Amino acid sequence: MDAKTPSHRAKPAPKKKEPKRHHEERVLVLQGGGALGSYQGGVYQEIAAAHMEPDWIAGISIGAINAAMIAGNPPEKRVERLAEFWRRLSSTLIGRPLVRGEQSQSLFNEASAAIVASWGVPGFFTPRFPPPMFQPLGVIEALSFYDTAQLHETLKELIDFDRINDGDIRLSVGSVNIRTGNFAYFDNRQCRIGPHHIMASGAIPLGFPPIEIDGEFYWDGGLVSNAPLQYVIDNRPGTDMLILQVDLFSARGTMPRTLLEAAEREKDIRYSSRTRLNTDNFRRLQVLSMALHRLLGKLPAELREDADAKLLAEAASSEAVTIVHLIYRRRNSDTVSKDYEFSRNSMIEHWEAGRNDVLHTLRHAEWIKRCRPQSGVSIFDLTRDVVD
Repeated sequence: MDAKTPSHRAKPAPKKKEPKRHHEERVLVLQGGGALGSYQGGVYQEIAAAHMEPDWIAGISIGAINAAMIAGNPPEKRVERLAEFWRRLSSTLIGRPLVRGEQSQSLFNEASAAIVASWGVPGFFTPRFPPPMFQPLGVIEALSFYDTAQLHETLKELIDFDRINDGDIRLSVGSVNIRTGNFAYFDNRQCRIGPHHIMASGAIPLGFPPIEIDGEFYWDGGLVSNAPLQYVIDNRPGTDMLILQVDLFSARGTMPRTLLEAAEREKDIRYSSRTRLNTDNFRRLQVLSMALHRLLGKLPAELREDADAKLLAEAASSEAVTIVHLIYRRRNSDTVSKDYEFSRNSMIEHWEAGRNDVLHTLRHAEWIKRCRPQSGVSIFDLTRDVVD
């Protein structure tokens, strides 16, 4: 495939419409992960082709940017705008290593990351000059090594924020209030979202400057949690849900062989946001919640009016939730800098990995025969590798 050609135009394939067995609120949950975020573009391309457009998108950091690209464009332009965004980010790093092989590819990736660290990414961020240590005490410029003014312009160009705020898709992006240290979500069902809300979600400390919103300053939501699954669970709409959880760091992996591999593995564990732990805990609670709902329905009328029964009813639920894990699995050539390695070749490979994982999932026998989970929760992870 030509590195200059977006993958979504190179390999069109016929798709079957996903059968809708019962009403489900479709939720796309996008984790942070910098340069790995093109994986989410590939995921979206295939779920859109399968007529599984989300009703609600929740994202953090690069996941918030991808989420805004989707919610802020009409359906027919969403994949195109995502691809355009990722082409711009990788426009100065086109090429491949001269010698094929895992080691040469890793060296090429490290060199690409070094260029990014030195010169920034077009349409995203540039090195700050003078550097922050030479800026006056207390100014915003003294708090980060890079300037993200270009990202602000890119977001305004590629995203229709009126569509985000007045359209049908719910959008939620997470960040951290610097003063309080608390998680803060900006939700278009509660406030009007603009470029600064998206930038706040991706304002990585020391790298990017904090973003001011209504007199408060915010950093990247990944400081508290790199995935917004818990926010979605805590704010369920009262209907059955299908949650597509798209993670860019895998909690599980192999034993590292070198110090650099150890650093990469540490980053995976730190940013994976305990996806499986969170979903396993939710499964247990949801099973109990549905059992409680059934039990309360069996009580005689006089007991249902009891204060304790009414209190328990608040924790009861009759809604079913299906969670699908789509997790980027590392390539052999990945290094510790994979989240800021924006080469065109890596962008395309990540995008294709997202496409392939969705296609594999939708064609899997377990997915095809799925039905409404009677216990309350079904969890699918159909792209597991051997270590899973």
